[in-house]
Amino acid sequence: LQLEESGGGWVQPGGSLRLSCKLSGGTLEYSTIVWFRQAPGKAREAVACVSDFPRNTAEADFVRGRFTTTMAEAENKVYLQLNALQPEDTAVYYCAAVYFPICSTAMPLPTDMKYWGEGTLVTVSS
Repeated sequence: LQLEESGGGWVQPGGSLRLSCKLSGGTLEYSTIVWFRQAPGKAREAVACVSDFPRNTAEADFVRGRFTTTMAEAENKVYLQLNALQPEDTAVYYCAAVYFPICSTAMPLPTDMKYWGEGTLVTVSS
């Protein structure tokens, strides 16, 4: 399984971006996809997740109400919608996959994941 993120870039505070995570060599069936981010000098942290079966989504407390993740099975993609972005959201954003239903408000850990993308950089500044 390979994952490829896209959609990162520069945006002003208050702006929006939509990130994509495309799967190849596998499908979303029975998967959990987790979006992580890592800012310079900081640990990698989960921001949102979605599980296929049972279907569930969750967001970290610090992004709830601003970030939303959705599965698009027909496209074999997962999207992360980033709204009301702030400079502290600047980071490399990664998608990761595991074939186990582990999406919950407790948020999966990086060590729970088996497959990773290369990441896409999101920069929020004026």
